Amino acid sequence: MIPAVDRALGELVRRSWERVVRLGAIGPDDRRGRRFQAFGQGSSISFPVTALYGERWIRIGSNTLLGPRCSLSAGLSPDQVVVNDPAVVIGDRCMIGANSGIVSHHEIVIGNDVWTGHQVYITDANHGYEDIHEVIGRQLQPARPVSIGDGCWLGHGSTILPGTRLGRHVVVAAGAVVSGEVPDYSVVAGVPARVIRRYSAHAGWEWLKDSTSRGLTEPGTPVVE
Repeated sequence: MIPAVDRALGELVRRSWERVVRLGAIGPDDRRGRRFQAFGQGSSISFPVTALYGERWIRIGSNTLLGPRCSLSAGLSPDQVVVNDPAVVIGDRCMIGANSGIVSHHEIVIGNDVWTGHQVYITDANHGYEDIHEVIGRQLQPARPVSIGDGCWLGHGSTILPGTRLGRHVVVAAGAVVSGEVPDYSVVAGVPARVIRRYSAHAGWEWLKDSTSRGLTEPGTPVVE
């Protein structure tokens, strides 16, 4: 049986942490929130944040929530000048799951009403490995813009690679690694991701007969940043 004093201390710890989380969140009217190029009303970045820099090149819409322990960055480091402006755009009414990362070196555009599970990673740049005399972590491939259409759902642990373009109302299955262009009203799954289901006006939702068909415009790559 837990002693009464321990129960009281436990309640104090929980209440204190809840207060820390509430006070540590970043909103549009906070000093940190005002660093952003745009930070819509009703939006919040939950505490704690894993990494956050390049705010001046980031736009966040209204009523959007980034969960705790997320990484959100424009550029490789806080002192880097980003060429594209803005480098990250997140639309209205989005929900980015806990422990997720959005890392832009050039351009990532996320539409309205996009929701993700936890541990989702979105990036527009990748590491190279061609130079065997250089550390892979110091080799960067050219950045390629990423766009995610309105109303998409990205499942737990999915990865969106450079150059990916998701249409509207696309479902990305948990753990999928996506590269290339995905048409509207599709479901993609696997590593590399394939279109496994698609909606058409005359037939509704249909499973694709050929499960080996990628349905994407370019192959995925196992190397992610």
